[in-house]
Amino acid sequence: MRRLLFAAALMMPTAVFAAGTTDTSPPKPTETTKVCKDGKIWDKKTKSCVNAKESRLDDDTRYSAVRELAYAGKYDDALTVLAAMSDQNESRVLTYYGFTHRKAGRVELGMQYYQAALKSNPDNLLARSYMGQGLVAAGDVKGASVQLAEIEARGGKWDWPGLALRQAIQSGKTYSY
Repeated sequence: MRRLLFAAALMMPTAVFAAGTTDTSPPKPTETTKVCKDGKIWDKKTKSCVNAKESRLDDDTRYSAVRELAYAGKYDDALTVLAAMSDQNESRVLTYYGFTHRKAGRVELGMQYYQAALKSNPDNLLARSYMGQGLVAAGDVKGASVQLAEIEARGGKWDWPGLALRQAIQSGKTYSY
């Protein structure tokens, strides 16, 4: 029964979600991943691929594109979009850099970005969860458990970061979004 409740809780909407969105499901492919190349983003207004640095694009649009590109395995394109973010030292941007580098196989660099994100904002539960998932993937369950304890101590036990990391520790499977 406890496992059933845990699984159901993972599927329920919560305050903080995968990659900083309000969506717990994988991103749906859009023209950004279907049509655009070289880190360009689909602009709904102009119905064309535009440079991620376009001033009319806001960072939320860029974040959505980064999430979609990273999920599609287009890590270099995701990094191009990240480089266009207005505040490169924002904890959320650093978390995305960490996630993208880790998923691209540059685990040590990803961990450095997670550390920078946590230095900027120790309450960044998503950075803690993704760092912990990286530790699980590397076989460091003890290190991942430290991050889970931090998430829980900061009130994230039942939010996506805590639930996802707890499941990763228990199953050995991590999330890509």
